[in-house]
Amino acid sequence: MTESFLPHMNGVTGSVLQILGHLEHAGHEAHVIAPDAVGMPAQVHGAAVEPVPSLALPGYRNVRVGTSPARQVAASLRRFAPDVVHLASPFALGWRGALAAEHLGVASVAAYQTDVAAYTQRYRIPAATGIAQSHIARLHRRATLTLAPSAESAQQLAALGVDRVRRWGRGVDAERFQSIRRSATLRAEWGAEVVIGYVGRLAPEKQVEDLAALQTIPGTCLVIVGDGPSRPRLEALMPGALFLGHLEGDALAEAMASFDVFVHPGESETFGQTLQEAHASGVPVIATGRGGPLGLVRMGIDGWLYRPGDLDDLRMRVADLTGDARKRRAFGAAGREAVQGRSWAAICDQLLGHFDDARELRAVDAGLRARRVTRPEPSIPVDARGWQRYVALGDSLTEGLCDPAHDGALRGWADRLALLLAARGGLHYANLAIRSKRVRDVCTTQLPRALELEPDLVSILIGANDLVKPHVDVRALAAELEGAVTRLRSIGADVLLVTPFLPRRRAAVMYTKRFAAFATALTGIAARTGAILIDTDLHPSLPDRPNWGEDLVHLSSRGHRFLAYRAGEVLAVPHADALGALDAALHENEAIGVGLWWRRHALPWVWRRLRGRTAGDGRVAKHDDYVYLGRSSAPRGVRVG
Repeated sequence: MTESFLPHMNGVTGSVLQILGHLEHAGHEAHVIAPDAVGMPAQVHGAAVEPVPSLALPGYRNVRVGTSPARQVAASLRRFAPDVVHLASPFALGWRGALAAEHLGVASVAAYQTDVAAYTQRYRIPAATGIAQSHIARLHRRATLTLAPSAESAQQLAALGVDRVRRWGRGVDAERFQSIRRSATLRAEWGAEVVIGYVGRLAPEKQVEDLAALQTIPGTCLVIVGDGPSRPRLEALMPGALFLGHLEGDALAEAMASFDVFVHPGESETFGQTLQEAHASGVPVIATGRGGPLGLVRMGIDGWLYRPGDLDDLRMRVADLTGDARKRRAFGAAGREAVQGRSWAAICDQLLGHFDDARELRAVDAGLRARRVTRPEPSIPVDARGWQRYVALGDSLTEGLCDPAHDGALRGWADRLALLLAARGGLHYANLAIRSKRVRDVCTTQLPRALELEPDLVSILIGANDLVKPHVDVRALAAELEGAVTRLRSIGADVLLVTPFLPRRRAAVMYTKRFAAFATALTGIAARTGAILIDTDLHPSLPDRPNWGEDLVHLSSRGHRFLAYRAGEVLAVPHADALGALDAALHENEAIGVGLWWRRHALPWVWRRLRGRTAGDGRVAKHDDYVYLGRSSAPRGVRVG
């Protein structure tokens, strides 16, 4: 689904055509939904093109805005039954596409290609800027996944509260754009020793008028390729420049290669495709130091970046290259080399990977029992590290209730994780968790002891007992926990932060919003402190009955194994996933006891509540000091298996 398509050719249309060609070559089926326009083809690269009603953008007739309502878009999607919906530069039609995909339960991937908010400023409608930003944030948060073309674009989206942002650039046709296409005939027609070139839309957001500062550089000619609503004004402003109009295909490639210097003054570029094409053509680039160019132009290697809005700096940078042929050749060669790994084939393969990620995340979203402000994100495994001292903090889940060894000792997920880590060469392990404890207990009692032990790895799973209280301040709870995480990070310890979770029970529904809010808060803590996050919402099977003990409150042995191996994966334990599968196979027939639930668990809990006590009163941690796990020494005092 694209906001721009043939016959109107721009960067968005170009990328869609490349994607369609790649999908056809890879054997995938595609369908295009785009605003109707005169001359629109019925099929491209084997994909049917479905036009939807549209209106021309005032002042820019070539740009059309799709007006089809969301229900009609949903009907179109239902007929095609896609696995994923790709939203190319979404805004109006893309918003309806995101809503329709969500309604149908289909993953959607939104490619952020146009900074609409910046455009409103350039078109002197600042009142619309805030509205545009709000709409962008709302749209991209509806999409399953958002693709940003540059680091700055990703930062812009993050500032708007958009989550699940991935980097995805644009490919370049290095076969078409080559230095060998340089034309002596063209250069003779232009009649200048050194040619300064620009390629792009002639519109306010491109700031082409800034090129007027280059008109008087001696021995140069300014050549402008492109068309748009600003052309009459620009021709009047720069009477000495050559305006070639819109070019495409080989004609465009020939003109690009015939430049000596390529200049792009726009400050609202999310990427800057023409910069790549200039580099592929062996032409050095000068661009504003903002937006997409920051990730494409290497200062002093293949071009220059000038201070945004500083036209004196722009002129100085251009004069530097127009006056030095040797530097131009060196910069041009470096640019050509830089784009060799950015073929459209490679870029589109990356896109298919993002499609797969989006489908997995959509399955996660479908399993959420409460909407989260920050949605679950897969944790990137950390670099393998040789941790020597591991301390586990928390409550009964980390103590290991409902996970007894053959001798009756408790062996929870943290104990199992400790064994995985010890397999690397030995580990000192302490478990300070005590049943029924809360965030306050971890921060005031367990934390000081943990600091005394000087660990290099600490796990924290806490909060469930707080969140099921009649009243709870989630924000205050998270702030208190963040203080503890910050203390641990200040001594150099890595912190493994696990989001609390609930069983899939009817009685648990009343707490789901609290748990979702706390998980969102922990996501922020991890981002600010550098903690390693295990977002349990990414594992929809964890709440299932087989993972819970007979009390329906604590994890079973199977659940503890599951969590331990997920932690192992995040901590880059070798073969953690394979070990988890083997462990599950060995224990797949393990019985789940339920008959004694009331006598063993429910009634004692009621009795303790009536007496104002908890199960953890008077208990001490099972491993208040380090025990050694490893081949050279017996695991004194620890019973895990």
